[in-house]
Amino acid sequence: MKIENLSDLAVLIHTARAGTLSAAARALGVTPAAASASLKRLEAQLGTRLFERSTRAMRLTQQGQLILDYATRAFELLAEAESQVDADKAALQGTVRVAAPSDLARTTLLPWIGEFLALHPGVKVSLTVSDRLLDVVRDEVDLAIRYGELRDSRVVARVLLHSRPLLCAAPSYLARMPPLTHPSELAAHNCLAFHRGGKPFRQWRFRQNDTWVEVNVGGDRSVDDASLGREWAVAGAGVILKTDVDVRHDLQSGALVRLLPKWEADPYPLHLVLPSSRFIPNRVRQFVDFLVQRFAQLAQENERLP
Repeated sequence: MKIENLSDLAVLIHTARAGTLSAAARALGVTPAAASASLKRLEAQLGTRLFERSTRAMRLTQQGQLILDYATRAFELLAEAESQVDADKAALQGTVRVAAPSDLARTTLLPWIGEFLALHPGVKVSLTVSDRLLDVVRDEVDLAIRYGELRDSRVVARVLLHSRPLLCAAPSYLARMPPLTHPSELAAHNCLAFHRGGKPFRQWRFRQNDTWVEVNVGGDRSVDDASLGREWAVAGAGVILKTDVDVRHDLQSGALVRLLPKWEADPYPLHLVLPSSRFIPNRVRQFVDFLVQRFAQLAQENERLP
């Protein structure tokens, strides 16, 4: 056998995913020099160049792609074997790497993760909290939770629920502003915007029966962290359009008040995303089933929100 070290194949796989040796080295916890040595050793053993190198990125050669496909499958088979061994032990083992939006993580996922870890003491959870869309194929995560529509053929997406964006504000804000009776009146209010695609999203759309109204809202602040936007709203800074999942505790406590309840915004699907090309260990499958059950219960509870 020409290939003597499985860790060299791991460098190949991570470099192909990340596009650079330095990123692969960070993912594997080794130095860039060690990663470069592994790749050179692998190419020497196979007698062929696996990457076309440039100053900006590394692109697989035809032979590199061939080795990558077989190496990926080999690691998947090893992971499957490990999963079967864990299943036979009747106790889940290992780390589940999760990426989730900031506010969803704080308001919803944190206690659920605690429940899951209590049920499975052999499992660890590594949580990445960000409102930017992580790439579950390239980045080091087992699953991601994302709002909005998905158009990536490399992933398997499962709808957890269809969240409802609700128009809300704090009592302290409403006490000093004129009452809101129609979406068009939002133009006179301070509206807190979230970033989509790097820009503040200020085209808010509402429906009552078959009538649609679109309003270009304005305000003195916008943010790329949804959790901070909700905190601004609770503090009385302005009106917010936020999913029922994220504001349910604030509505129940009275920290926020729902506005224009007869008008509905476009539903916003919440997906659980898995890479379609990667073997899914049993611990990840169990966590996915756990989340699906919890979100189904949450969807029923949200129907009773004020």
